[in-house]
Amino acid sequence: MIRVLTSRWTVFIPLLAATALAVTWGRSLPGIGVVVVVAALAGAVLAAVHHAEVIAHRVGEPFGSLVLAVAVTVIEVGLIVTMWVTSGEKSATLARDTVFAAVMITCNGIFGLALLVGAVRRRVAVFNAEGTGAALATVATLSTLSLVLPTFTTSKPGPEFSAAQLAFAAVASLSLYVLFVMVQTVRHPGDFLPVEQSDDGAVAERGERPSVRATLLGLAMLVVALVAVVGLAKVVSPSIESAVASAGLPQSAVGVVIALLVLLPETLAAVRAARRDQVQISLNLALGSAMASIGLTIPAIAIATIWLDGPLVLGLGATQMVLLALTVVVGVLTVVPGRATLLQGGVHVALFSAFVFLAASP
Repeated sequence: MIRVLTSRWTVFIPLLAATALAVTWGRSLPGIGVVVVVAALAGAVLAAVHHAEVIAHRVGEPFGSLVLAVAVTVIEVGLIVTMWVTSGEKSATLARDTVFAAVMITCNGIFGLALLVGAVRRRVAVFNAEGTGAALATVATLSTLSLVLPTFTTSKPGPEFSAAQLAFAAVASLSLYVLFVMVQTVRHPGDFLPVEQSDDGAVAERGERPSVRATLLGLAMLVVALVAVVGLAKVVSPSIESAVASAGLPQSAVGVVIALLVLLPETLAAVRAARRDQVQISLNLALGSAMASIGLTIPAIAIATIWLDGPLVLGLGATQMVLLALTVVVGVLTVVPGRATLLQGGVHVALFSAFVFLAASP
């Protein structure tokens, strides 16, 4: 049973993290300041997971799994645009690196962890192959249209879209995402519910549902917590950049670290759902986050190019395309049976580990 706002820390920590964000924004932090910000960031992540579960418990599935994915992605888009404005040409690959990192983290890291946790509890993790397969197909299509095709188009030199091609990719990405949300929530919601549920698609309640007042308060605190998570991640990014440079790592490793921080709430929420034998909800979170990251980021970046100058590199390199192709193939083989063992979860985690390693050592 979810206890709604029974502990004050779930309200106090997001407010404290937001205060820390206001105090540290735009300032250079000493060592102790970095430690304080990281502690506030971790607390905001835990609070975000709590409030997302409160809201999900109120609205039910499959709407509940959309809450955290969309909320995090909207703020992530804002972070990308903000950094692009302030960094100029140095951020030419920022959108590509962020979106690709989000796809790898969600489709391999979160996906694999959910399967591992589910398989450990029941020996076999069971999920709905129809809904999960549809989500994976949408992610694969969005990734190819937005991240692979720019490498091979010839209208503009380099791995970039022309203005018309970028407009098409933006409209196609947003349209596919909206279509998927409609199918998930209106036309075929049963395909995205845990298979253990009854045939009529009714969601088993985990105790008393939160009141409307508690849900609205939880929504407000969720927004505050997510803003704090993304904002504090940006605050500590200079320290991360310095550490990365000192270690001799490529600049793209900074984007991976920040993406890992931003996606922490979804990761924890997915693992907790898998521990409750709700693997389908975990997979909804993972694939829904990947889909939202592309379907919302590409249109936002396309609109931003109207006012912002400088190159926009979206095309993936050879190594990244190999990882993406392998992720899609392995994902299909995992999803088709509607059940997975520790092996399938381990394969996805291995792919995620390969992505992190190659980002640090290309």
